Amino acid sequence: MQWLVSVHLMSLQVSWIVEDKFVKKSFQPETLQKIEREKQKYPDKLSALLPTLWWAQAEFEYFDTETMDYIAEVLGISKIRVYEAVTFYTMFHRKPVGKYHFQVCHNIACSLLGAEHIIQYLQKKLKIELDEVSKDGLFSITRVECLGSCGTAPVLQMNDRYYENLNESKIDFLIEELIAGRIPETL
Repeated sequence: MQWLVSVHLMSLQVSWIVEDKFVKKSFQPETLQKIEREKQKYPDKLSALLPTLWWAQAEFEYFDTETMDYIAEVLGISKIRVYEAVTFYTMFHRKPVGKYHFQVCHNIACSLLGAEHIIQYLQKKLKIELDEVSKDGLFSITRVECLGSCGTAPVLQMNDRYYENLNESKIDFLIEELIAGRIPETL
């Protein structure tokens, strides 16, 4: 991979050449404006990191090294600070995920109440392994630590929505609805 770094007056960009294709990482101008406003709120630019990571994930979908380096440049902070945040929080994706990303809690309460069975059932039903994306790009499954819903275990988080007290029939219903393009409020 050859690197070419360029700075433009209206937007900060990191560019590189990959397999003879020119690719640019650049925030949308509106996002850059939001980041600048966020940086102005705090005496330390590091305080703008988490909101910037949310906006970056919305634009770039996941965090590869190039994206994290670009964010560090935009914020004017060290790369390691971005790497630390992205690798610490499971809400930030370090590789592509499906349109419907199932994060299954496997902490003690969920494990005792069937989380492993839910994970295996999802894998069988979707024909994918953990940390894979289905061929149609719709689904991915990851195992996560506590989702804070121990009283309604087992639980999974699909994108930003929780589904609780899971069993096979609820999983079947959820998948059918998602394939049809509907996101159920509850199961």
